[in-house]
Amino acid sequence: MNIREAKEDIIHTVRAYLSKNQYGQYRIPRNRQRPILLMGPPGIGKTQIMAQIASECEIGLVSYTITHHTRQSAVGLPYIEEATFDGISGSVTRYTMSEIIYSIYRYMEDTGRREGILFIDEINCVSETLAPTMLQFLQNKTFGNQAVPEGWIIVTAGNPAEFNKSVHEFDFVTLDRVRRIDISADLDAFRAYAREMHLHPFILSYLELSPKNFYLTENDVDGLSFVTARGWEDLSYLVRAYEELGIGISEEVVKQFLQHEETARDVAVYYNLYQTYRDQYDIRKILNGRVAPEMYARLLHAPFDERSSLVSLLTDGLHQDVLKAMEQDRLTKDLYAFLKDYRQELPEQGAEGGRFRTSLEALRKEHAKEEKTGLLTPADKKHKAALVSRLDSWIPDPAGEGQAAFSMMQEQFNKETGLRRDLLNLAADAMSHAFSFMDTAFGESPEMVIFVTELTMDPVISLYIAEYGSEDYEKYSSSLLIGSRRADLLRELDKSE
Repeated sequence: MNIREAKEDIIHTVRAYLSKNQYGQYRIPRNRQRPILLMGPPGIGKTQIMAQIASECEIGLVSYTITHHTRQSAVGLPYIEEATFDGISGSVTRYTMSEIIYSIYRYMEDTGRREGILFIDEINCVSETLAPTMLQFLQNKTFGNQAVPEGWIIVTAGNPAEFNKSVHEFDFVTLDRVRRIDISADLDAFRAYAREMHLHPFILSYLELSPKNFYLTENDVDGLSFVTARGWEDLSYLVRAYEELGIGISEEVVKQFLQHEETARDVAVYYNLYQTYRDQYDIRKILNGRVAPEMYARLLHAPFDERSSLVSLLTDGLHQDVLKAMEQDRLTKDLYAFLKDYRQELPEQGAEGGRFRTSLEALRKEHAKEEKTGLLTPADKKHKAALVSRLDSWIPDPAGEGQAAFSMMQEQFNKETGLRRDLLNLAADAMSHAFSFMDTAFGESPEMVIFVTELTMDPVISLYIAEYGSEDYEKYSSSLLIGSRRADLLRELDKSE
């Protein structure tokens, strides 16, 4: 199965393992809750989906790469203790608590989450001294004499032998105690993830044109060469940062992430071409409704990769406008909720700034606790920082009157609602202009199919459309064939080129 299918399977498992009967007991006894063993090539997202699963299931996550551990840190350090049995005294060896088990208890204390996932990566690549400990862990859910706390589900991951020389094969007894899920690299699953994370559009555009280069592993006389999903994602983050800083992207830089010389060269060439298209087709003018007639004339004779790149650039530009609107929309709603709760706590005469500070400090503590879960997305972190920053700037003067202070806050909030309205209007206009351009340039063509599909698959844009609607989107999504037909159209266009 692919990584998204594996994610759904694990989510179902988590819900089943953590479900309880009417007496508060787990429906599946602890000894029947088999650990999950994910087996698949490196860099396809096995580690990445753990945080997504924990977040969606609202549970905790403690993650370890076991190859970084020694037997002592996993099992605990030995110490001598005196014991008496039937009147006979003697020295016995005990062990301190495993560092891994301790981390779970510490996590529960810091976050308040009593259930979660213990994720152990590279489990079949441990040293010879640690291998017996890991077999015991899989079979008994213990490290040394310390058991994994009840309510914590064990998920492990490993690489097949062809990808790692240090792999140890599990025996029959161990495999009969785990749920093995074999995962393969899948471009469609990566595309969906890339849209959710909004990876750089040039990467998705390139993979649309060269899908065979998504995941590669070669081992010949020149050594090991490879391209992984992790490489594409990390390259995306670097490219965005370099672009903001005005730093160019060379073939050597690409090769540091996509360690396959031919593919890296091809990607670097396409990125430069993509940048050329970005300069030649002013996306900002298109989204503002100011399109030069010669642009349409050029598109009549443009090759497929140029038309495909333009659709990608247009989608990215629209995403940025919609994202700003939705971020302000979310911020405004949370500011309103905070002020509403704060206002209800005030006496009729109003209140001084001290009460506001108390409420704001409680919000800070709540955010700090959420941060300790390690499950906040970059978007969530940005939103929470913006929320606290805005409220910080609204702290009333302690010497001021309560009602006057609250009136000042209302005035600041009204500015936020005005900004929200302006950004939502800008997003609506950009959406309208984008469809107008696509209709004039391409009509009901394969390019329009790709454009509508990309909007549908973009989480931010699809949320905006669901909440605020778009007549243009509804018109074209209902009249065009999207979904499974999209792949057929791309294949036909590729052949024609």
